[in-house]
Amino acid sequence: MIAVVGALGAAAVAGSACAPFDRDGDRRADDAPAASVDGFELEEATIAELGRQMADGERTSAQITRLYLDRIEALDGQGPTLRSVIETNPDTLEIAEELDRERAAGNVRGPLHGVPILLKDNVATADRTTTTAGSLALEGSIPPRDAFVAAQLRRAGAVLLGKANLSEWANFRSNRSSSGWSARGGQCRNPYVLSRNPCGSSSGSGAATSANLCAAAVGTETDGSIICPSSANGLVGIKPTVGLVSRSGIVPISAVQDTAGPMARTVADAAALLSGMTGRDPLDEATAVSPVPSDLGRHLEESGAADLSDLRIGVGRQFFDRDGRVDAVMEEAIETLRSLGAEIVDPVEIAHRQEVGRHEYEAMLYEFKAGLNAYLAELGDGAPVASLADVIAFNEANTEREMPFFGQEILIEAEGKGPLTEAAYLEARETASRLSREEGLDATLSGHRLDAILGPSGGPAWVTDLVHGDTFSVGSSGAAAVAGYPNVTVPAGQVHGLPVGVSFFGAAWSEPTLIRIAWAFEQAAPHRRPPRFRAGVDDA
Repeated sequence: MIAVVGALGAAAVAGSACAPFDRDGDRRADDAPAASVDGFELEEATIAELGRQMADGERTSAQITRLYLDRIEALDGQGPTLRSVIETNPDTLEIAEELDRERAAGNVRGPLHGVPILLKDNVATADRTTTTAGSLALEGSIPPRDAFVAAQLRRAGAVLLGKANLSEWANFRSNRSSSGWSARGGQCRNPYVLSRNPCGSSSGSGAATSANLCAAAVGTETDGSIICPSSANGLVGIKPTVGLVSRSGIVPISAVQDTAGPMARTVADAAALLSGMTGRDPLDEATAVSPVPSDLGRHLEESGAADLSDLRIGVGRQFFDRDGRVDAVMEEAIETLRSLGAEIVDPVEIAHRQEVGRHEYEAMLYEFKAGLNAYLAELGDGAPVASLADVIAFNEANTEREMPFFGQEILIEAEGKGPLTEAAYLEARETASRLSREEGLDATLSGHRLDAILGPSGGPAWVTDLVHGDTFSVGSSGAAAVAGYPNVTVPAGQVHGLPVGVSFFGAAWSEPTLIRIAWAFEQAAPHRRPPRFRAGVDDA
């Protein structure tokens, strides 16, 4: 769930619709998508539109699901075009048909009823899809129960299509990793330009949703892993306050920073998916205190919702001056917000930003070992690995398949840490939390009486490089991530046809305000453009 590991420290089986993937990351002659993907019937279809089609009898959930499965086969199953979906659920059509019978009987569970959704392959499902975090060490592993998020989406009537590719172990494995690469899925690609990176670690969730392989998808984040791939793939992404969405049943990194969140093509879709994911879970005590309403998108269409004259938005200039082209997109976004009536406070400064990373990384090493060992223990005696030490040993025994491009030095470093009672851990986590919260975001928000802070979500996608790893240049996600506070990114423009997003982040539990800002911005300046799978930025 890490998008920026390098800055801090220096997941096809039987039943899949996807053919086995090559692990070669170089662009091949057969990378162009099949002609059959042109004019896709459901391109850019929203959750509300799919619901209307089902309500009007225009299409059934089974028909919609079949269209998405065929789309996955065309873009992921006949070659290495995207490599965004690791596997599909062989029972998906039967599930959709049952939901159609419910609808015909007058039982509609809500806006997600019959809507196909992908899950990142670190979100556990107790069905015929596996949950592996992209690692061959967990190949074939089926958890004993659904993650709470998956269970909530099933209750809401969503059709869980299958598992999206990701940066293996949510990119907490090596300082020289390539975002979107996993041993199971290969190198995921950016659908705008196939030679470019989709960012991560929720790479497949981003690429698949952008390419219209699903209505929306679930990603996870510890530090940037929803925000960055959403920005790079031209999506809306919501990284919620830690505790709004349960983490039980999700392969962990940090019990303090981890969260799942929605990745979608519109703000309304992201809000609808997030609403279906929330709920109090006795297995995750952080969910017990959430004051956020369950229907996060219910006021978006109301008259006056786009009037932001009652809000103050600060400009985080410390995240600028790294790419003039991205800065220009941000300046346009600021002017759009002004036109909507928002009071712009420019600049604002978040203290301790550089200092926080060292303490965060140290704390996460301890938390990853403790959390992963606990997760693997719950898989039972039949699990292929039972501890972080087992994972490290598996990788060493399967070097050619698991480590053809980069190593596992972060896993080894984490294995060397002690329990969460050690003074070094307690001090690192206390310091990271204090500097990012009370002395960081809280101080800036209260000192300027702000409702949100604005920053660039990321730069244009870089060329995937399996030899040297990722090339991050621009971003602002760390401030909210370490604090455990919410962050929403929305498409704000393009650089050479590559998407760039703007982020709005704020205090704990401020999701309704941030979603309102993002929705108003999206309505005033709709920058989302569907990808066209170009070979390079110069292709028309």
